[in-house]
Amino acid sequence: MRLLIVRLSALGDVVHTLPLAAALRRAFPDGAIDWVVDERNADLLTLVPVLDRVVVLRTRSRPALPALAECRRTLRRRGYDVALDAQGLGKSALVARLSGAARVVGFATPFLRERWARWLYTERVDPGRPRHVVARNLGLGAALGVDAPAWSFPIRTASSEAPARTRARLGLGAATALGGGRFALLNPNAAWASKRWPAERFAAVASWLRRTHRLPSAVLWGPGDEARAAAVADASDGAASVAPPTGLRDLVALARAAAVMVSGDTGPLHVAAAVGTPVVGLYGPSDPSRNGPWSPGDVVVSRFAACRCRPARGGAGGSDAGSSDRMVRVCRSTARCLDDIPVEDVTAAVDRRLRSVLPDA
Repeated sequence: MRLLIVRLSALGDVVHTLPLAAALRRAFPDGAIDWVVDERNADLLTLVPVLDRVVVLRTRSRPALPALAECRRTLRRRGYDVALDAQGLGKSALVARLSGAARVVGFATPFLRERWARWLYTERVDPGRPRHVVARNLGLGAALGVDAPAWSFPIRTASSEAPARTRARLGLGAATALGGGRFALLNPNAAWASKRWPAERFAAVASWLRRTHRLPSAVLWGPGDEARAAAVADASDGAASVAPPTGLRDLVALARAAAVMVSGDTGPLHVAAAVGTPVVGLYGPSDPSRNGPWSPGDVVVSRFAACRCRPARGGAGGSDAGSSDRMVRVCRSTARCLDDIPVEDVTAAVDRRLRSVLPDA
């Protein structure tokens, strides 16, 4: 059996599709399982041992048509039996179809982000009414008779100097079995402005973490985000420092080393949750029941129920099947829902999460 998963982006959504790959590997231990992914997210999949091959779609660094043609040639040589489109976009459905797989499986219409994608599938799956996107993605496995009651995120440890470099920036010694060298990760950035909690409040959390739990904080950043990370560090009264530059492999290593991560709903939060880092998630325009952390111990501070950016109606036919996927990316309200979250709510959530994992917290 040769299987292809298509999930191109974004980082958090790629993480949320990993349990599908793990379930397929359990069901087909001798099969070939490949994955097509956008070039920005490819490094994460190099750490996923259940995959045989990662095929990179390079439409960001190359013109789209040559990139698609190159991807098609690579996929056709593999001779897939089934391609599973876990994204539900026209682009991802096209890639699945171009693979030449005998069966091209995607979601039923209410669960698609672009409805015209359905015309490229040979089979459409209704995953039922699971709230969390991980459970929804696992629903695709039903087309192959695959059931996955347990979620697994197979990400192996990355070799990286990022944790040591971060500890050096924070003035910490090496990590020890007794808990030395601990630090917190703060991620104030997100692709959507409406998912960014104010930088000065992250700084206040950093000051509280040092004062209350003796934890310095490293502030994550990606391309174009360094100024915002620096603003957090500058306002923290020395409690936080900007983290060193990190690729995805570095992010995995850094998350594994952290005592806790505080972040909005964005890729680094989901990476941390997948590798078992204690997390506190800040949610405004997105639904934590759909794409929040899944560990029973993790804590969410949410204003989703009152968010002004929520869609007025649900999915197709008035159902709520796709309503959480139809968030308003650009909030036009003058008051953002995340701004309603006070520092005290977040520090209380962090305190609760830390005390559940650190005996001396």
